[in-house]
Amino acid sequence: MRLRLLAFGLPAALIAAAVVASASAHTDGVARTAASKTTITFWDSYTPPTETGAFDRVIRQFEKLHPNIVVKPVHFSYNDLQQKLLTATAGGSLPDVLRSDIIWVPQYAKLGVYAPLDKILPGFKRIAKTVYPGPLATNFWHGHYYGLPLDTNTRIQLYSRSALEQAGFNSPPKTFAQMRTMAPKLKEKGIYVFADGGTGGWNVLPWIWSAGGSLTNKTYTKATGYLNSRKSISGVQLLVDLYKEGAIPNLILGASGALQTSDGAPQGKYATILDGPWMFPIWAGSYPNFPPGVARVPAGAGGSVSVVGGEDIAMIKSTKHAAATKAFIQFMLSPSAQLQMAKAGQMPVVKSVGAQLTKIHSYYGTFVKQLATARPRTPSPNWSKIDQVLNTQVANAISGKETTAQALTAAAHQIDGLLK
Repeated sequence: MRLRLLAFGLPAALIAAAVVASASAHTDGVARTAASKTTITFWDSYTPPTETGAFDRVIRQFEKLHPNIVVKPVHFSYNDLQQKLLTATAGGSLPDVLRSDIIWVPQYAKLGVYAPLDKILPGFKRIAKTVYPGPLATNFWHGHYYGLPLDTNTRIQLYSRSALEQAGFNSPPKTFAQMRTMAPKLKEKGIYVFADGGTGGWNVLPWIWSAGGSLTNKTYTKATGYLNSRKSISGVQLLVDLYKEGAIPNLILGASGALQTSDGAPQGKYATILDGPWMFPIWAGSYPNFPPGVARVPAGAGGSVSVVGGEDIAMIKSTKHAAATKAFIQFMLSPSAQLQMAKAGQMPVVKSVGAQLTKIHSYYGTFVKQLATARPRTPSPNWSKIDQVLNTQVANAISGKETTAQALTAAAHQIDGLLK
């Protein structure tokens, strides 16, 4: 989604060699059994021309190493890909492999569309050790991994230096306590300490997790006792208290006409926001004189924890070109392919490539650090419904319709039913 990287093992060069060798072995199998080239179709939502151009270069690299395989990319907008996948699942023609939003994986795994890669992909365990655990976890459902992470992102704290300086601060809040302390001084200057545009999981989970709370238990089967735990309540209560004090704008409740975070931060109205790496090229075009500061999510009792975004690569279970598709998936998780896409703005999931990102953009360093502790949203076919419950109940708490404990207890009971 575009609201939209274990200790290092082998050196990057050895990992790349191993991935290429493994992929080549599968391609050789295709070559021996096919008189002509094998064509596999890949559906994606890469943005033209930068991302699609980089992906075309990656395909050329793959086809050079695997001359008996042709990769046919089909580019969609995000919404069109979502609709195309839905209709094709109901009775159309599916591709061999696709770039799947991370929140789609449980849904299509349950429908039997995606193949369990941990059962059929040679070298899966080795590849899994090379990627960040948060993005990897987005592929897990009912005991198996129905994909591998392809690209990732997370939200970090982006801040306005000029807004902070007006209130006498030279750095953003590092902790929940500092947010509370800084809020009144910023308010005196007509500046909000923090702003966000919603109350769904993408927005509030970083605060719940950083407070030491959670949405569910570790097996994603129960919310009661977790979402409405003391620690989870304290994470949401921070937002509730700051809103009541006038330190967070009503944008968080979807107020019409409210100044968006993309404008409020560069205009110095919002001291801090949480957002992703896509904001830098946006601001470079619309606010070229705004140099955003970067920092990790303010820490609570649970540390500094953010939410995982991005896309996974999934193999269609019904593909007739399994060997070629497996070879392509392995190549897309190679350091060379990951680095090529990183240059186009796609944050890599392979940890060894993450160390090189600051050479591309200096701000990537903070994202890499944040990804080390970032967590996935609950992997469930019912995530969209779970997210709506969370969105509604947290909004009730912030607006004062219910206490935070009442709102999260009601949400937990509803989510229990959806997890079943």
